[in-house]
Amino acid sequence: MALEVNGQTIETTEAGYLENLNDWSEDVCKAIAEEEGIELTQKHLDVVEFLRDEYINNGGNQPMERAITKHMSKVWGEKLKGKDLYVLFPRAPSKQGLKLAGLPATTRKGGY
Repeated sequence: MALEVNGQTIETTEAGYLENLNDWSEDVCKAIAEEEGIELTQKHLDVVEFLRDEYINNGGNQPMERAITKHMSKVWGEKLKGKDLYVLFPRAPSKQGLKLAGLPATTRKGGY
């Protein structure tokens, strides 16, 4: 599979995750969001930024939903519940969020 973004072909896996982490840009994120049926907001981008920072600057860490919820509660200054992030990412923040962030699919099984 591939995405066409700004005249460039961006290779993705069969599941829609980027083949190359370095191909990511905000325009690529917007294209993935469109394919996922997500209308991108600043809150989506905040989660994406957190996921990218954790992965790139923290040894490939892919936070579980509980950690995402806790961090976003601090960033947004409001007490969030897990279901709040599912409003943004209906197919799971730790999976769909990774896809929008241009990161590899998680290999973690279940849990939070």
